[in-house]
Amino acid sequence: MKRILATSKNVICHCERSEAISFLSEKLRLLRRCAPRNDIIRGGILFIFALVLTAGGVCFADLGGRLDSIVSSQTGGKVRFAVHVINPATGAVIFSRNASTPLIPASNMKLITSAAALEYLGGGFFYQTRVGIVGDSLVVIGSGDPMLGDKATAEKNGFDPRWMLKDISQQLYAANVTAITDIIIDSSIFDDERVHPSWSKDELNRWYACQISGVNYNGNCIEVIAEAIGSRVELTLDPQTSFVELINKCTVSSKGPDTVWCSRQAGSNVITVLGTCNKECQPVRVAIDRPAAFFGYLLAEELKRSGITIRGKLLEKEIPAGGQFKMVAIYRSSIWDVFERCNKDSLGMAAESLLKTAAASKQPNGKGGSWQGGQEVIGQYLMSLGISPDQFVIDDGSGLSEKNRLTTNVLGAVLLKLYRDPDWTRFKQTLAVGGTDGTIDKWFNEPKYKGKVFAKTGYIEGVKSLSGVCSTPAGDRIFSIITNNANGATRQAINDVVKTLIDESK
Repeated sequence: MKRILATSKNVICHCERSEAISFLSEKLRLLRRCAPRNDIIRGGILFIFALVLTAGGVCFADLGGRLDSIVSSQTGGKVRFAVHVINPATGAVIFSRNASTPLIPASNMKLITSAAALEYLGGGFFYQTRVGIVGDSLVVIGSGDPMLGDKATAEKNGFDPRWMLKDISQQLYAANVTAITDIIIDSSIFDDERVHPSWSKDELNRWYACQISGVNYNGNCIEVIAEAIGSRVELTLDPQTSFVELINKCTVSSKGPDTVWCSRQAGSNVITVLGTCNKECQPVRVAIDRPAAFFGYLLAEELKRSGITIRGKLLEKEIPAGGQFKMVAIYRSSIWDVFERCNKDSLGMAAESLLKTAAASKQPNGKGGSWQGGQEVIGQYLMSLGISPDQFVIDDGSGLSEKNRLTTNVLGAVLLKLYRDPDWTRFKQTLAVGGTDGTIDKWFNEPKYKGKVFAKTGYIEGVKSLSGVCSTPAGDRIFSIITNNANGATRQAINDVVKTLIDESK
């Protein structure tokens, strides 16, 4: 009997409670058949059955107790802490705390945006930026692609981030085009609202709050590099262009850390550089105004360097469908590359472009993608999963807006849908990997956790979140954790929840 007790207890600790009950019920039925008239044995069996279930309950309660302890260590103050954990193999909820409470999700919003984009655009979707000739003008028709000139992707794959501009010049020469009149940039795939109304006006020159356009390039940012040379600070731009005007108010310092920072005047591309520099400083990324014009200006400068004559102007306008458009080149980006930058690296521009692209796809002409349209598309997606509208508020796609609200129930349901999707394996690869890459490369780096956590982080002031999947000895676990009024210890508490899932699911 002791052997049966030990075996059964182990089964309970390794499986769901319902599975354990089924297992023990079968064992009880077999033992009863072997000793139908022995009341003592039968009573002993029933006692052991109850004892084993109690032992199993201790096993489950131990996991729940540990998770409760972690959460309570934070909620004793002002921190609002919500957790939801699911076994994706069965759909069973393993642990839940405040899972129906809508909270500000920060960049966990990107998971929802990505999931909706995958649903409505499909895994085979490609952004396609078309370059061609109309009359004697060069025309670029944008698709909202956030990957054009993406420096991180270029460095990862070992190519020049400016290759597209150079390739357009080469393609024109190949087509025997040595002179053009106007350069026309058509960004009508998206509407003209380039800055979300909920974003802080004090942050609009930061890279993570860059403008969103139907033609994006270089993350819609420019890098300012300051270098101390003798008694002066010299400034350079990457990419080098006269589209931006620099005002140098940076001074040389012989000691202390570099404190170079930039301020861009609203509605312009005049950037003032301030602070101190005692050596070559780290580049400062500054979001620029009018991204489509930025791309067109860079293209014009490249064409002139290549010897192509430009007789006219740089124009931003829509090209009517059905015109005489002679194709010169098409530049494509896979939706999976966008998902990776969106989720693994938390690039806000990628999320906002996905949201507006999904919105545009619902329009009769496939254009005019907007934040309002994106809000409606994502809302429809969530409700198609049976999620009640009181569980979410969608304001933007990246989570930068403090008006977004999600429950961990919502994130759990979306992750479960993704997990059961044929594209799950590929989508999982777009998430940051604990101890390995992305925004959690420095966390979960102990051997027993490294490479076992696939998740999306979230952070804005007062908000910290983490949602994804972790691999445990008992199988995968979907988890979603959102905290509001977060403090310095909250991130460690979030990580401890995930580590406990891996440690205790044995």
